[in-house]
Amino acid sequence: MGLTILLLVFAVGVVIGMPVAFAMGIAAASAFWIEGFPMLITFQRATAGVSVFSLLAIPFFVLAGEIMLHGGIAVRLVKLASALVGHLKGGLAMVNIFSSMLFGGISGSAVADISALGSILVPVMKERGYRPDFAVNVTVTSSIAGIVIPPSHNMIIFAVAAGGGISVSSLFLAGVIPGMIMCVSLAIAAYILSIKHNYPAEPFPGWREVGRSAADAIPGFFTAVIIVGGTLSGVFTVTESGAFGAIYAILLTKFYYRSLTWQSFKIALVGTVRTTSMVMILIAFASSFAYLLALYQVPARLSEALVLISDNPIIILLMINVILLILGMIMDMAALILICTPIFLPIAKGLGMDPTQFGIMMLMNLGLGLCTPPVGTCLFVGCAVGKIKIEEALKSIWPFYLAILGALILVTYVPAVSMWLPSVF
Repeated sequence: MGLTILLLVFAVGVVIGMPVAFAMGIAAASAFWIEGFPMLITFQRATAGVSVFSLLAIPFFVLAGEIMLHGGIAVRLVKLASALVGHLKGGLAMVNIFSSMLFGGISGSAVADISALGSILVPVMKERGYRPDFAVNVTVTSSIAGIVIPPSHNMIIFAVAAGGGISVSSLFLAGVIPGMIMCVSLAIAAYILSIKHNYPAEPFPGWREVGRSAADAIPGFFTAVIIVGGTLSGVFTVTESGAFGAIYAILLTKFYYRSLTWQSFKIALVGTVRTTSMVMILIAFASSFAYLLALYQVPARLSEALVLISDNPIIILLMINVILLILGMIMDMAALILICTPIFLPIAKGLGMDPTQFGIMMLMNLGLGLCTPPVGTCLFVGCAVGKIKIEEALKSIWPFYLAILGALILVTYVPAVSMWLPSVF
């Protein structure tokens, strides 16, 4: 009865448009009440969920990304990408994708990627003769790089949801190659479409301009180097690396680039507080929700159900991917990480999959959900930036979906794609 109430109240909350965090909290409180448990347990589990030291890294990661967003780093990274790949067919599409790869590794946020790079590149692409839907689709799908390429606060959320037994450093390393493969796959799709529609190539600016652009952009890129390198080397913890990265970003944009104003700093702080608050509320109530799922043995029951359908690891992993893809279309990514990790991670481990590999698979999978309706946050933001209807974007986005799915299949079934770098270091 309690499980039925838990799932029913949660489903009703999501359907009526209630924020996912509150839907989980109310559902958990209802289940505890039905079972006769003290209501205080709901809040005890919630506070226990956020009483994790590594979660302190999230506000620092978000602040570093916000400072980069509002401090002019995005423009410099776009110039570098333009100098490197702008001369290819459909050059601005390539610039868009590889700027996402560079900026995503700093901001760690898909929405920040779209907000920063989309507002710069989408209008320019439309002026140069690119179709608006093509410009938006390239921007939206490449933004997932910010989720997979480190540093990413979603990796910290996954590590916490997995019970704390997974190294964030390993997740950082494991995301590098899959993120690059995904961006290359998107670039190939964009190149083929550019040939089909005869999109222009930008003139090559010369190696001197490439060097000048690199020299201007590399100091900003060192924000990611400090965060990831500090963590991997063991010099800093994840939280300390995030703090040093945020301090470096502030000092760089204020005193070196001289592009960070007091007004933009306040905007960055407000954005950091808003994002961190949303994430922490989600983690808190998801902890109560996940506690009940474990109490009702949902992971074990689902594992038994999947095995009844098939005992083939390839089929089971395919089913997990399909379930995650469907859920990613209707729910927030952070909430799904917190809910689905305790359910599917034991199944994946039972099949012999490394938890780190599963984490990258899940992040890439749920990242695709950010580009799909009805709850595709990135798709909504991208269409707003490009000033087109969602229906218009969806008609031509499928080649980019296929590119991401191809990368996802490699991550799922070829362990070396995500596990080679962690094994080396």
